[in-house]
Amino acid sequence: MMQIRKAKEKDLPMITEIYNEAIMTTIATFDTTPKTLDEQKTWFEDHGRKNPLLVAEMDGTVIGWGSLSKWSDRCAYTDTAEISLYIRKDYQGKGIGKRLLKRILEEGEKQGLHAVIARITEGNTISISLHEEFGFFPIGVMKEVGVKFGKRLDVLLMEKIFE
Repeated sequence: MMQIRKAKEKDLPMITEIYNEAIMTTIATFDTTPKTLDEQKTWFEDHGRKNPLLVAEMDGTVIGWGSLSKWSDRCAYTDTAEISLYIRKDYQGKGIGKRLLKRILEEGEKQGLHAVIARITEGNTISISLHEEFGFFPIGVMKEVGVKFGKRLDVLLMEKIFE
């Protein structure tokens, strides 16, 4: 049975493995070099009460993670976060992302966030539909801002505002 819980430092190797798989095989992230555990530890430590990091776990294995990270270090953005959601490849398409997205948004709202921003690479219709299902709406397109696997890519910006 799957459970969703707050991430612990001991989860970092599995979180890193999932993220590095996405780096090397997808356009879901614009990182192009796999992350080290030291880099991920710094990232992990940047998440606190207002910027939660959750994992989906099954039989002791982390199969996905979601985070709400600071949108900006500028103080006026304190109630705005950027969402990230990654599911281990062999568990995609099973509703895990939907359950994880629901929980991370609930946690963000509970912690007092007002707005959540998603950056979704062009053509990722599954991610766009998933975010729309949870109340995200398009706010713009950043044209040709990234290059990955030899292709210039656009990024759709979507936003959810908690009422």
